[in-house]
Amino acid sequence: MGAGEREHAASMAPYPWNPLVRNDKELLFYDMPKPRTIALLAYDGFQLLDVTGPAAVFAAANTDLGHKLYDVVLLSPAGGAVLSDGGVAVQTRAIARLPANRVDTLLIAGAEEAALRAVIAETAVRRWIPRCATQARRFGSVCSGTFVLAALQLIDGRRVATHWEACGTLAARYPKLTVDPEALYVVDGKVWTSAGVTTGIDMALAMVEADCGAEVANAIARRLVLYARRPGYQSQFSPLLNARIQAESPFADLIDWMQGNLDRTLDVPTLAARSGLGERNFYRRFFAATGSSPAHFVEALRLEAARTLIDGDLTLKGVAAKVGLTPIRLNNAFERRFGVAPRLFRDMHRTTMQAPSHQD
Repeated sequence: MGAGEREHAASMAPYPWNPLVRNDKELLFYDMPKPRTIALLAYDGFQLLDVTGPAAVFAAANTDLGHKLYDVVLLSPAGGAVLSDGGVAVQTRAIARLPANRVDTLLIAGAEEAALRAVIAETAVRRWIPRCATQARRFGSVCSGTFVLAALQLIDGRRVATHWEACGTLAARYPKLTVDPEALYVVDGKVWTSAGVTTGIDMALAMVEADCGAEVANAIARRLVLYARRPGYQSQFSPLLNARIQAESPFADLIDWMQGNLDRTLDVPTLAARSGLGERNFYRRFFAATGSSPAHFVEALRLEAARTLIDGDLTLKGVAAKVGLTPIRLNNAFERRFGVAPRLFRDMHRTTMQAPSHQD
């Protein structure tokens, strides 16, 4: 290879050029690994963020790594422009044009029921998706895309996640599945399924972490200005929202009071007395209304408040006092719920770099 050829090859290389000189004359090139194909299936009426969220994560990984580890390909049954449920169209490639054995990761976007039924009926989908899922390193879905996998009998016997509104329907329609109504995303072998919409971003970050390590995934979370990297086992809802969903909950006023008094003693005797109920009756009715014991509910409220306060100017000791926890209990409970220690959470999500407080 002449000098001009070497310069041309370097300018065209998609990865950082890092040649070695041998005998002061000959250049050797390191071969970068071939990009892993991430296939995202869209179709008429698909949920836009189910595709663009994961795509943004994998693209950010390429940027952070400095080379193209992931080749993101948007697919549809027939190719061309596909209209999302929000009216935004994306350009796609027909699934038949992508060899199934080239796919590393396959993810299917969710949609409303009519759009799901239409894509499941597509002959091209019924032929290509099972072949691809069999050969891919991992496959799965975002939101209600789980219904496509279930209809094609690709996840029988698996534990899966989907949007909370669809959990009951999915479990009833496909009894061979174990539907987890709480998890943000579920990993069962090579099958990855996530709950509603933004949880596809959480799942894609988990995929990147599995491939590249936590440091890269954390850097992507910062780049995308995500509030928190949420572990898959975290509930789809905060306990407060779960309680609010129960429109006839008799404890709405009590919950408001609890939120404003997190630094006080919030045990069963205190809460029962404020509700005008006996302790046993209060416990039973509170559990029925919220799906949680009073102690677990109070702890969750405190941790949700702590997560907000940690981004402020209070020391971690001050945050703990504000929400009625000791610093040690805050650290242990926070890491158990959110998958990261409070100090690291603060470092990851602060918008400006500040010197750590000695009081922390």
